[in-house]
Formats: sequence, structure tokens, C-alpha cells
Amino acid sequence: MPKSEANPARLGRPRNKAAISHAVIMDAVYELLQEKSARDLTMEAVARRAKVGKPTLYKWWPSKAALIMAMFQERLARQAEILGTETVEQSIRAKLQHFVRELNGLFGKVMADLIAEGQSDPTILRELYEQHISSRRASTAADIERAKANGEFHPDTNPELLIDAIFSPPYYRLLLRLEPLTEETANELVDQVLNGVRNPGNIANTGA
Repeated sequence: MPKSEANPARLGRPRNKAAISHAVIMDAVYELLQEKSARDLTMEAVARRAKVGKPTLYKWWPSKAALIMAMFQERLARQAEILGTETVEQSIRAKLQHFVRELNGLFGKVMADLIAEGQSDPTILRELYEQHISSRRASTAADIERAKANGEFHPDTNPELLIDAIFSPPYYRLLLRLEPLTEETANELVDQVLNGVRNPGNIANTGA
């Protein structure tokens, strides 16, 4: 038998077993959180769905919260790249609209679950901020500083307060569920908030 038939070449590198197990576990958490809340999710249920032992879960993640956070970061919390905006206002508007779309999906459900869990476990809120929220705030703060430098926003604009004013209301509506969370609302919110910081002498200011 020719050597090529006796020992057929293997295409590509074999997948690492740990990587396969990790992906299967992330799949299990993702699927289960569509069926139940983070509070009702258990390590036993994840292990059963992923067909792994509980020791495997605890080997990589010390707690259920850490496991959920890992899935949240890998599968749901990827920061969108905002392209093609001419002004910082347009960039902020695009970011807020993207955030609203996120909150209306599984991202929003898991975010609300993590915030709720964090009321009894402050480490969850700290990790949520450090691993997810802080990078988004830093990106938007850099945009605002750029707008101050180019004259688009008033030079006295406080980036942190402006971010709070624009991005806090969606969290409020997500958690209390008293009013719908829509992209139209996001546009109105940007208009209202930026009325106080737009530099009237800069003709570059444009809406949506």
C-alpha cells in the first residue's frame, strides 16, 4: 500500500481538548441563560448540559458568577467598532444606539441579572465594571476630550458626568422596565443632553 494511503496526511492541527471543553461550557451557559435567570442557574446544570464534571468548572472558574462573567465577556460584551462618523456627537449617538440594541437582547438580560446578583455580592459589580464598563467609558471619554479639543463641545464639559447623563437612562429603563427602550428614545436622549455642551460657534455639530 502506498505510504500516502497507509498514513493519510492530517489537515490542520488537532483541536486542544481544553479549548473544546471551554467552548462547550460557554455554549451551555449561553443556552441556559436564555432559559433561566442567573440566580436560578446552577453549576450542576451547566455541568450536566456541557457533559463535564463539576470539578472541571471549578478548576477554571471559582464561582458561578465568575463563570457567567466569562461567558458574558466572550459571547455578549464585544465592543462594537463605530466607523464612518464625522463628528464626536455622531459617534456617541451610534454607540448609544448600539447599546440600546444590546440591552434589548440576551446581553441586556444577563446584564440585569449580573447587576441584581451584585446587590448581594459586590465583587460581581466590581468585576462587571472593571472587565466591561470601564473600557467603554474610557473610549467615550476620549471621544469627548477630542470634541473639546476641536471645538465641537464646550471646553468646560466634564466627560464623566456627560457619560453618566447619556448612558445611565438605558440602565434605568432596563432595570425598572417602566418604559420601552428604543433607538428613537436614544436619539432624543442625545439631543436633550448634548444641548447643554454643544459649542454654538462650531458649525460641525450635526445630528443623526
